[in-house]
Amino acid sequence: MSRGRPRKIADLIQRELADLLRRELHDPRVGMVTLTAVDVSPDLSHAKVFFTLLEKEKQSETTRALQRAAGFLRSKLAQRMKMYTTPELRFSYDESVARGDHLSQLIDSVVPREPPKH
Repeated sequence: MSRGRPRKIADLIQRELADLLRRELHDPRVGMVTLTAVDVSPDLSHAKVFFTLLEKEKQSETTRALQRAAGFLRSKLAQRMKMYTTPELRFSYDESVARGDHLSQLIDSVVPREPPKH
């Protein structure tokens, strides 16, 4: 199997899941979730879905809610994607965005700002 097929399926899963979260998942514990990436295993049996939140303090509650909704979301994906098998979904908070923000703040605190030129 080519390496391109899992990537294409991952991109499709990300788009479809984002739509499902917005339109069909009515769980108040899942607020403003942004899907940042999907990694699909080479055999297409598992998909790790990475997400971020505006409210980082709700990370563990949101992760649990998404994990509980994984079966529902997987069945909806199966209906939309018409694949032979639909990957099992695992949700994981994406630390890279927060880590990038933190590094940017650290750099800004160390690098002196240039005064505005008149």
